[in-house]
Amino acid sequence: MRIALGISYLGTHYHGWQSQPSGQTVQDRLESALSAFATVPLATLCAGRTDAGVHGLMQVVHFDTDLQREAFSWVRGTNRFLPPDMAVQWAQAVPDAFHARASALARRYAYLLLESPVRPSVDAGRVGWTFRPLDGDAMRQAARHLIGTHDFTSFRASACQALSPVKQLTRLDITRKGAYWRFDFEANAFLHHMIRNIMGSLVQIGQGLLPPGAMAEVLAARDRDAAAPTFAPDGLYFLGPRYGPAWGLPERTSAYDWIE
Repeated sequence: MRIALGISYLGTHYHGWQSQPSGQTVQDRLESALSAFATVPLATLCAGRTDAGVHGLMQVVHFDTDLQREAFSWVRGTNRFLPPDMAVQWAQAVPDAFHARASALARRYAYLLLESPVRPSVDAGRVGWTFRPLDGDAMRQAARHLIGTHDFTSFRASACQALSPVKQLTRLDITRKGAYWRFDFEANAFLHHMIRNIMGSLVQIGQGLLPPGAMAEVLAARDRDAAAPTFAPDGLYFLGPRYGPAWGLPERTSAYDWIE
């Protein structure tokens, strides 16, 4: 049978999602915990790989097993073997046709950014940081150039393995609450470092180093050197994939309403 899980994790101390020889990745820790609970090796496939330092509020994975367990047993049993900064939020049996990555219609991220003359302290690793004031209107004007279906090569990491740089960005909303800025992204899929590279350019525009129209020029260049340096991973959160209603899977986890 095929089981889907919703996973949350703080990415600060991990080398990203994908398994590595070091074993210090989210996938390695999750599979170790699953295998300890099931007493047999289990391998997972995720909805979207996250980079080192990036957090996940509802990463979705699936795996196949012959074991018969109640959904709550997969949650509680696996969490027993996970570190404190990682937890299974829900478990659900799904049809064999379900695929955590291929069945996803869209993916959602949020970036939290602190604007302050002093660096973060209690929220270090959980927010990005800029010490220069930002112009929200300028960033929103720039963001509008990115909405739609485009070739995002200018925001693509050199190590990106995607077959095509063409993606459809359907949402890029920018809001502010006190000293914190929030950037909400939604697309059918994202390139490696795409959001962090867009953030770099948005922050430069917000700081007045570039005009809002520069974003259109960067996008049209289709050249990574045209965009700003990659921004820090600290404030980036994977909010989760969107699936069709037929799968009956949660789109969010109520434990994290403060950010979702």
